[in-house]
Amino acid sequence: MSRLVNKVAIVTGGSKGIGAAIAKGLAAAGAAVVVNFTSSKKDADQVVNQIEAVGGKAISVQGDVSVAVDVRRLFEVTNSSFGPPDILVNNAGIFEFEPLEGVTEAQFHRQFDVNVLGPILTIQEAARYFGPAGGSIINISSIASSNPQPNSLVYAATKGAVDTITVSTSRELGHRNIRVNAIAPGVIDTEGLRRVGIMGSELEKQIVERTPLGRFGLPEDIARVAVFLASDEAAWLTGERIAVSGGWQ
Repeated sequence: MSRLVNKVAIVTGGSKGIGAAIAKGLAAAGAAVVVNFTSSKKDADQVVNQIEAVGGKAISVQGDVSVAVDVRRLFEVTNSSFGPPDILVNNAGIFEFEPLEGVTEAQFHRQFDVNVLGPILTIQEAARYFGPAGGSIINISSIASSNPQPNSLVYAATKGAVDTITVSTSRELGHRNIRVNAIAPGVIDTEGLRRVGIMGSELEKQIVERTPLGRFGLPEDIARVAVFLASDEAAWLTGERIAVSGGWQ
């Protein structure tokens, strides 16, 4: 429980899947957690209730990370509720898989606004709130950034941008002891993955066969690494991209 006691964390897109697992993991380690959501208030409140049920502290805050005024409000509410944040997890993201000929301007902008502009806006705001002790920023990338698959052009490009943002901001903010790292998950068993029909399909079998550890990842696999990166145990890590993929690169 003591790893993150007296720390305040914001998890964007924290109502489901990887984000929810990270929020609960940070809270279990002692942090007060702000669960950000865009539209699924019921799910976000459920995560908050689960955290509070085991003695943790959490609130949910609505906001679209691609809208600057929403991001400012997210940090203002965090500050007024728990004090200035020490940890930011940029988990909010969307994916839309289409072949090259199916890519549209609207699809491009939807994914880049949330997946790329979102982290830029939240990192800007975090840099204003982090105190003299610095802080930890964790960007959720994907193995798609280095190993893009067919029909994932735009999504993979956004995650490549996230990797670049991670390195650039780590160098710009390092003198303030603000660490910026990325986690690149492999294929994780989430609601979104099930919604697109991968589970139980032939593609699922192919993915498992290509994964050395022989299974899909779980949101908790990512959460454990996020807790480590948020803690002082990772005090000498910045600008890193850690693949958490069961060995599938």
